[in-house]
Amino acid sequence: MNDSPFIFTVDESNFTKLVIEASQRQPVLVDFWAEWCAPCRSLMPVLARLAQAYGGKFILAKVNSDENQALAAQFGVRSLPTVKVFKNGVPVDEFMGALPESAVREFLERHIEHESDKLHKLGMQAYRKEERERAVELLEKAHSLEPDKSRITIDLAAVLAESGNPARAEALLQELPEYERSSGKAAGLLARLEFTREAANLPDAETLDAKAKAGDLNSLYQLALLKIAQQEFAAAMENLLLIIRKDRAYQDDLGRKTLLKLFDMLGDNPLVEQYRKKMTNLLF
Repeated sequence: MNDSPFIFTVDESNFTKLVIEASQRQPVLVDFWAEWCAPCRSLMPVLARLAQAYGGKFILAKVNSDENQALAAQFGVRSLPTVKVFKNGVPVDEFMGALPESAVREFLERHIEHESDKLHKLGMQAYRKEERERAVELLEKAHSLEPDKSRITIDLAAVLAESGNPARAEALLQELPEYERSSGKAAGLLARLEFTREAANLPDAETLDAKAKAGDLNSLYQLALLKIAQQEFAAAMENLLLIIRKDRAYQDDLGRKTLLKLFDMLGDNPLVEQYRKKMTNLLF
């Protein structure tokens, strides 16, 4: 088992080199075990297979706890087997007991950087430098490698939306599972794209305002959309609250539903808490 270039027997004399220093370059999985421990013996071949399968994306370091009690005590090992993952010189996660291979693989995936992750990171660095074309190119490559990674999909959609390709951005977001589309950053981005689309080609604010004051709820709604496009969010929310106040049932509760979408878009903006309370007071 130790013939592998990815598996090492580690003790107090080489722990610093093979774990602390090595974890600056890639994750190191440290398996604290003992000869008498039956679960340790069943887990060890699982870890070895995965070390080979991942081909150096992590290093497996085996520590005999009976022979290295000081190391086990230093890192708070209280039961065997205990497996800790080290990154950048420190333990960042652990599990105890002989988990099945699928569970160990899931544990590893939280800590191993794939090519898509590297491209994602480079793409977001390019975006922060306002290198939009480069950012889109890198994020598209990352997405093509792992289309099911939602964080890559969402960041790609956000960059596309700001780079003049809202249709592609929305199409990507619509491919996400429903529970991811309906919460967090994806929900906010979808709401922003929808508001932008609906605000296109609207009449001017003066025309809409005049009709709204005459009691036209559709113009009041359109005026709210225009205010959102102009980032006058408080004014938009006031208009939507007015729709609820005048006719709660208007177009299947459109005022309330639009407010909720706007809350999603704004995230932790202080206006959200303020106007959520106003909406609640109005409704109840």
